[in-house]
Amino acid sequence: MRWRASVEMQARARELRREMTPAERRLWARIRDSQLDGAQFRRQHAVGNFILDFFCAKSKLVVEVDGDVHATQAEYDAARTAWLNEQKHYRVIRFTNEEVFKNTDAVVEAIWEALRAPSPDLSSS
Repeated sequence: MRWRASVEMQARARELRREMTPAERRLWARIRDSQLDGAQFRRQHAVGNFILDFFCAKSKLVVEVDGDVHATQAEYDAARTAWLNEQKHYRVIRFTNEEVFKNTDAVVEAIWEALRAPSPDLSSS
């Protein structure tokens, strides 16, 4: 089944692309334009009822940059990640704003490693 984002979610994603957080901007500068081993990322990509910070369709890799609010919504984030794994077979990796600011190189390296890692076959789980 193909999950399309609603017109409203697509409009909200466009807004978020214009209003990226400073941490998202910093990471986007490092992964945009196929800079990371040729991987093409989309930013603020709408999928179903969610907007993914960064998404590489070829690798089915979602990269989330979490601000302070995520400390209070761990249950929501876990449910969202489970839906993305189960329904879309996406892998989700998360970084905090602090990680992006303090050690951008390590974050980019972790993304690169995730891109190179074989995707688990989540459909057989």
